[in-house]
Amino acid sequence: MVDERDIEREEALAAYYDMMSSSLRTFTDDEVSIAYKAFLLAFEAHKGARRKSGEAYIMHPIAVAKIVSHEIGLGYKSIAAALLHDVVEDTDYTIDDIEGMFGEKIAFLVDGLTKFDTIFDKNVSIQAENFKKMVLAMADDIRVVLIKLADRLHNMRTLGSMAPHKREKIASETLYLYAPLAHRLGLYNIKTEMEDLTMKFQFPRIYEELQSKIVATAPERDAYIKTFTAPIIQQLNKNNIDYDISGRVKSIYSIWKKMEKKQVSFEEIYDLFAVRIVFKAAGGMDEKQQCWRIYSLVTDIYKPNYGRLRDWVSTPKENGYESLHITVMGALGRWVELQIRSERMNEIAERGYAAHWRYKSQHESLSGEVNPFDAALDKWLERIREMLANSEENATEFLDQLKLNLFSSEIMAYTPKGKMVKLPKRSTVIDFAYEIHTAIGNRAIGAKVNHKLVPLSYELNNGDQVELLTAENQKPNAEWLNFATTSRARNQIKAAIKAEVKEYFQKGKQAVEEIIRNFGVQPNAMLYKRITDAYNVTNKQELFSQVGAGILQLGEIGKVLRKQHRNKFLRYMELRLLGAGKRRKSPDKDEPKVEQPTINKRAFLLKEGTDPSKLDYRIATCCSPIPGDSVIGFIEPENKVLIHKKDCPDAIREAAQHGDTIVNVKWTEHKVLYFLARLTISGIDRVGLLRDLVKIISDEMHVNIRHLSAESHEGLFEDELDIYVHSTTDLNNLIGKLQKVTGVKDVKRIN
Repeated sequence: MVDERDIEREEALAAYYDMMSSSLRTFTDDEVSIAYKAFLLAFEAHKGARRKSGEAYIMHPIAVAKIVSHEIGLGYKSIAAALLHDVVEDTDYTIDDIEGMFGEKIAFLVDGLTKFDTIFDKNVSIQAENFKKMVLAMADDIRVVLIKLADRLHNMRTLGSMAPHKREKIASETLYLYAPLAHRLGLYNIKTEMEDLTMKFQFPRIYEELQSKIVATAPERDAYIKTFTAPIIQQLNKNNIDYDISGRVKSIYSIWKKMEKKQVSFEEIYDLFAVRIVFKAAGGMDEKQQCWRIYSLVTDIYKPNYGRLRDWVSTPKENGYESLHITVMGALGRWVELQIRSERMNEIAERGYAAHWRYKSQHESLSGEVNPFDAALDKWLERIREMLANSEENATEFLDQLKLNLFSSEIMAYTPKGKMVKLPKRSTVIDFAYEIHTAIGNRAIGAKVNHKLVPLSYELNNGDQVELLTAENQKPNAEWLNFATTSRARNQIKAAIKAEVKEYFQKGKQAVEEIIRNFGVQPNAMLYKRITDAYNVTNKQELFSQVGAGILQLGEIGKVLRKQHRNKFLRYMELRLLGAGKRRKSPDKDEPKVEQPTINKRAFLLKEGTDPSKLDYRIATCCSPIPGDSVIGFIEPENKVLIHKKDCPDAIREAAQHGDTIVNVKWTEHKVLYFLARLTISGIDRVGLLRDLVKIISDEMHVNIRHLSAESHEGLFEDELDIYVHSTTDLNNLIGKLQKVTGVKDVKRIN
């Protein structure tokens, strides 16, 4: 009889040797020995454990190590840490044990990975302190996050074996945090796969439809790419350029997001694919010059669209990405995107940070100048440390700020002297001011953007030139927090306000105490209660602050103090009669405990009722889902379920931050309740068009219109209407009817 443990060991060994296949020739014997020792410990520690899929647990750390080795390109210490990443969390081994067997650095990596796993706690969805520990570990050694990204990627690849509500939570976390983090570290392939897998599990029907269409259109697309690239190949060969040229279809997720954003069909996406030219660097000309040389050869053949030129060769992205993107007009009037990059640029674009370090020596200047990518990465990590040092926000706000400041798209603005300042997208003038210098931010009163006067709240665009205006008597105020977006600006504004409040508090405290002493009265809690009641302030802290700031004048305080003195004996008797001298229970102990709602992980049915207030769910107004939409539910404190569309940004954020409240929801047939939907209708105007539209909506389809606005200009019209429907079936039927009306070119549902 075959022993299952022997089979498990043989399968694990085969997977391990496959993982190590690309490293055996580059590692020393000692390095190979350490990796194998880590495998043996992981195998023994996880012996008998199984994943939800039924597979032996050891196969997971081996798979993570393979991603670390093959797809990211890290070394033996990272491989060992990947193999050991669940040992401390899931078994009796400790970090001290790991350090004793493998040394300080591998133990540090394993410890950082273990802390990372506690970010999403089951009771408080995001534990800011644990997240801070992880980010600090990342700041010391970024391999912690690279290994964790490999771990999350493998979890996403095997997500099908998880329960539906777990899938929603993990997929939302991945889209909200891990995919942007992978993008920020230049791991394009991992970021793309994470996004596609998220879509595959959250919107399986749409994913399969798009995948089928991509496969079905492949022959036509391949033929077009072959025709398009033929003259380019001829020119590259003629100029003795060593290159590889290929056509790549964009990811399913990016295609879907473009369809959603532009409200177009798959067939209307013109830039479905991109052609990439990867050349081998030649002597006598640097890589940047070679990129522009190939650009010149291509644009001699095809006319370029100068508005879509993206030069990340002259100014690389902060994650190290370098490439020249151009869009040219090909045959049949089709725009085609072309990417031009060297082999080195391509590997960094595909594998990110790890590939950068492999090429680091080629980048470094002989003069000892700091490498631009190193400087950008150091600045990014410094911004993280700054956020951690100054953050006083709750856990959810902290993660939102981190995502906004560190993972969002960037814009580049310029000072009057031409100095470039990189900021997150949606940054304002006040963010720019604090990025230049704290003192300038504190005194800012406005700016001239491209020579036009604008307020501090003005949102900057890529390429803006900003001249800041300041005043010596200007001070930060709380209103600035409404439009400051960067962590640096918000922290500096809060620090300035806090310092000013502290100064007011001390000044006011001294003033109030001096007044009381002048009346010969001893300060006590009861006296301060009378004063705060008399001046309608919440507590003595507010009293001190308002007096110090000059907001509150204590001209009538003598009456309050004299009244206190006269009624001292009466108050004493009153307290005795009320039994105030007796020991009372702490009010905290008398307060009822707030019970967390019990979450039913089975499908929550969205049933119907004539009175919406009596339903045990409510519809989110941000996305207004209707029956037939793919939806997700969240248990609210009052035990109602809040229903969002699955692709609603608010829902993705809520699922990532409060995954423990997710409940799977399912529509039942609705024939009584109506749901609000919004349509836009556009096309060529004619007499009687609006009448024909309303006739179909009201008379034929019996749909109630809540709001209708119509606008016509130079022969074109655009109508927007809010209507009440039972479901997406009703809505789609109506859209189909409206699209057949003469003159109507487009009918879209919008949020």
